[in-house]
Amino acid sequence: MAGYVTVNGVRSWYDVHGEGDPLVLLHGGFSDSRDFEISLQTLAGRFQVFLLDRRAHGRTPDVEGPVTLDMLADDVSAFIESVVGGPAHVAGYSSGGVVALALALRRPDLVRRLVLMNTGYSKDGWMFLPEPDGEFPDVVVDAYAEVSPDGRDHFPVMVRKFATMDMDLALDPSAITSPTLVLGADDDIVHLSHTIGMYQAIANAQLAILPGTSHLLLFEKPEQATAVVEEFLSKDPVRLMPIRHAAQSAPQPS
Repeated sequence: MAGYVTVNGVRSWYDVHGEGDPLVLLHGGFSDSRDFEISLQTLAGRFQVFLLDRRAHGRTPDVEGPVTLDMLADDVSAFIESVVGGPAHVAGYSSGGVVALALALRRPDLVRRLVLMNTGYSKDGWMFLPEPDGEFPDVVVDAYAEVSPDGRDHFPVMVRKFATMDMDLALDPSAITSPTLVLGADDDIVHLSHTIGMYQAIANAQLAILPGTSHLLLFEKPEQATAVVEEFLSKDPVRLMPIRHAAQSAPQPS
């Protein structure tokens, strides 16, 4: 069921598949919800999957004025409240993970379980970030032009707007209260030490590093990535010899 809803003043495209606990998927930068077509979207057999093209991406048009991370997080919180109708699992990929992290900090009441894939919580966690006037592969521009209501010529305008967005704001992963899965690659554009540091900072977190993958792990190993996410969302961990999570795993008094 695809359609549009106005959230935060933006006419935003979304799609819904399946039934079950709600799962909101937030795509990466300069792409759209097709990021998940061969991976997490297949979880519609177990969850009600909500796909949202974030402002100025995919089938959602750009709007006048600058963009901020708080604004992007508020877009998603308004979407969850108006379309999902209550707290949801939230999974974000790359810059979508930054938005998901910001959402979980601003509105923890809306996030049940959180999945952060190939993402970082501060600017220095990334080996490199897009340049405002940088060039992109034709496949990226072609995919944008295929669905964008703003047209191919708007792509550099959108890139400039998001590349100059204030990314110096460091988010505090230690303030996250939702159970969280940190999923990364062993050859990512996010420093591996940064990914591990984010896992260590979040009290109730799990960590998965997929071997033989890069920043495009959702395309390289979609089945493995999806299986890890599905298990995290569906089951509580069973740790037979916990160290870091010893207090969480201890039997509770009856």
